[in-house]
Amino acid sequence: GGVNSPVRACKAVGGSPLFIDRADGAYIFDADGNSYIDYVCSWGPMILGHRHPEVIAAIRGVLERGTSFGAPTDLETKLAEMVTDAVPSVEAVRMVNSGTEATMSAVRLARGFTGRDIIIKFDGCYHGHSDTLLVEAGSGVATLGIPGSPGVPQGCVEQTISLPYNDIGPVHDMMSQKADKIACVIVEPVAGNMGLVPPNPGFLEDLRTVTQDNGILLIFDEVMTGFRVAYGGAQALYGIKPDLTCMGKIIGGGLPVAAYGGRREIMEKIAPKGPVYQAGTLSGNPVAMTAGIATLKQLQRQGFYEELEEKSALLAEGLGKAADETGIRVTINRVGSMLGIFFTDRPVNNFSDAQTSDLERFAGYYNKMLENGVYCAPSQYEALFVSNAHTRKDIESTTRAARKIFETLI
Repeated sequence: GGVNSPVRACKAVGGSPLFIDRADGAYIFDADGNSYIDYVCSWGPMILGHRHPEVIAAIRGVLERGTSFGAPTDLETKLAEMVTDAVPSVEAVRMVNSGTEATMSAVRLARGFTGRDIIIKFDGCYHGHSDTLLVEAGSGVATLGIPGSPGVPQGCVEQTISLPYNDIGPVHDMMSQKADKIACVIVEPVAGNMGLVPPNPGFLEDLRTVTQDNGILLIFDEVMTGFRVAYGGAQALYGIKPDLTCMGKIIGGGLPVAAYGGRREIMEKIAPKGPVYQAGTLSGNPVAMTAGIATLKQLQRQGFYEELEEKSALLAEGLGKAADETGIRVTINRVGSMLGIFFTDRPVNNFSDAQTSDLERFAGYYNKMLENGVYCAPSQYEALFVSNAHTRKDIESTTRAARKIFETLI
């Protein structure tokens, strides 16, 4: 109890919830006045760091005009235009309030568009807590040690098939059996809910080919990677165009915003133009839209992603060097400003590999890093995030702390 999302309870690391009083730049401050270098970044949204002055000023300005109207505004149109300009596969977009809403709605749309029912997802990929997708979902579900969740009827998941991530073979096998019944394949193009696991070379390309060949929609869940690994998301980084894309986190600038979009002919099936229903009282509210617009404007600054890449590489290299010098066996994965550290000596390419990490050692690492003023995700199955507010000094302090702690874990 006492938390509004399970991973915040710190149960997986044997700790207590960290109650935060305020945040500024790359730092958070707890209720007791302690400061920490923050690599959780509100689970991804705070790519600019906390309390970015331009974002705060924009939010303050729009508050004077009202917080929610239940009617269209120019602000939601502006943010939609920024999203469609950034992500070429997204020709039309619908705003919602959470990543769960985005993925749930995208799957419903895929079923409505294709007239098929089966969904393929991948082990360890988390697409929110809607009943249909809460199958072999990694992240918080893995942290709780249960494969799905009580309260999800069997009938809700009978049409959901979960296959190993980064392995195209089982996908082909499933196509040979059920291709004409499969509505969509949904995937995190960079898996961020089993730690951090990049796609193997060719995996995303093969998914695109096999779905196109069988009239199946490919959905990229870019709630985490959108505007994070590149301005155009993972699909821009890897050069793949999905049929539908789900976004969230960064596009809200720290406020509750998500979206799903894709090819116009598919999106036109959504009500009121089409028969597939989806709605939301606070969807597109002006405060959240303003925060998103202000954030994306900052991301457009020349050199932004190059600077973020440099900082992220410095952190990954520093952690790797600290582990090598102390004899601790770790695997560090990184894509852009997302990182994962696993206490295992084997490559981590899927959820089964991630589960070989020494969870007891990870818990010790987390708790001792916290004691040394560094806040990492309190679960092996969550990613680390670097923000533009992190400085070289912050990163050097982090790697020094890690080296000190690795020496105690031998």
